[in-house]
Amino acid sequence: MVRKIKIEKRCKKKKMKQRRFTNKKLIALMLPLAVDQLLNSFMGTVDTLVVSNLGSAAISAVSLVDSINILVVQAFFALASGGTVVCSHYLGCEKKERATNAARQLVFITFAMSLVIAIACHLFSNQLLGVIFGQVEPAVMDNAKKYFFFSAMSYPFIALYDDGACILRAQENSKLPMQISFVANGINVALNLIFVWVLHLGVAGSSAATMIARAFAMVAVLYKLRNPKMKIQLRDYSSIRPEWEEIKRILHIGVPSGIENGMFQFGKLAIQSTVSLMGTAAIAAQGMTNIIENLNGIMSIGMGIGLMTVVGECLGAGEKEEAVYYIKKISIAAEVVLIATCLLMFGLTYPITYFGGMEPESAKLCIFMVTCITIVKPIVWIMAFIPPYGFRAAGDVRFTMTTSMLCMWFCRVVLAMVLARVFHMGPIAVWIGMFTDWTIRGIIYTIRFKNRKWLAHQVI
Repeated sequence: MVRKIKIEKRCKKKKMKQRRFTNKKLIALMLPLAVDQLLNSFMGTVDTLVVSNLGSAAISAVSLVDSINILVVQAFFALASGGTVVCSHYLGCEKKERATNAARQLVFITFAMSLVIAIACHLFSNQLLGVIFGQVEPAVMDNAKKYFFFSAMSYPFIALYDDGACILRAQENSKLPMQISFVANGINVALNLIFVWVLHLGVAGSSAATMIARAFAMVAVLYKLRNPKMKIQLRDYSSIRPEWEEIKRILHIGVPSGIENGMFQFGKLAIQSTVSLMGTAAIAAQGMTNIIENLNGIMSIGMGIGLMTVVGECLGAGEKEEAVYYIKKISIAAEVVLIATCLLMFGLTYPITYFGGMEPESAKLCIFMVTCITIVKPIVWIMAFIPPYGFRAAGDVRFTMTTSMLCMWFCRVVLAMVLARVFHMGPIAVWIGMFTDWTIRGIIYTIRFKNRKWLAHQVI
């Protein structure tokens, strides 16, 4: 009996040694991803900060066009994530040639789609901006057209950078995209200051600066992928020909995620229309609360993105139990990070509202809502957002898309609108809807994780 126990202990130790990802390896993958998410969110806010001294028309134009840009950026990232999943599955079963071919097909399809979108945006920019933003002031629309011109030109750069970054992450290299993103952010800030404050090029200069920064990021990441030491190398782009079966695999993962992200943005616009009826104090409080809530969860989101690579490799190697193990482990780690960042942002909320010059009523509302978020978010948020990244890596994309969309529209949008417009609960109604969404979504995904139906799919 004693001998049997010793043998079992040795077997357990052996299994632990055979884990594909050690703690050190996981940290090396997750930490740069978390930082990269912070950098990406910073890239989108620099333009607004720099043009803030150009007047309300310029600020409004940048904010309006950025609502389109965020939608496009997230769509391209979703497609690139589909490529990450397929490539990581191939690398998990040690099929490097197939992984390289999948990466080439990803570059082909996303470049083609981004080019079509960019051309369409240029040809129909007046009609598109008119339909989305309606009858805004002429000065706002004039600035929006200038800003949108360079934004649309940058869409292929965004798409190809996302491809390259996701291909590197599929190879467990998240440090290099972070470094490139850091330099690109520096270029964006420097050129924004030069073009807007020194050369006085207005919103067009700000948009051009961001376009150049994104072009640099694209060139840098694609150049690094030429390295012969990489598991996946990208060369001879002109020789790429479409292989529709491989493209279909990528789109099978990427398109549902893109639809999910798109619907999320439309939901945000619907909520914003409700908040806009509550007065300037509520609008300012809600805007600042959104920024703080985004920052306290963005590092955990980065860990979720890294989870796609981990689960993809495990399932590609046929190791389902390993995939289950890492979803549990990374969810726990993300919970620790979330608690720490929630407490940090809670501690910074009062200084932010004070030094940001918010009106006392707005500051009080903001502090109240951030307090509620700090209490509720660590309890229900993780299971609503981290395991689904693992489900997507397993090919369980339709379920996650359907669940997310239904929970968002019925809880986050409809419930929030009813509480705000019928019961006049103010901006906290938005967060009650959000908390309900997180809770119901977390319960559904917990059940899904435990019954393991997400493991029944096949990616490659």
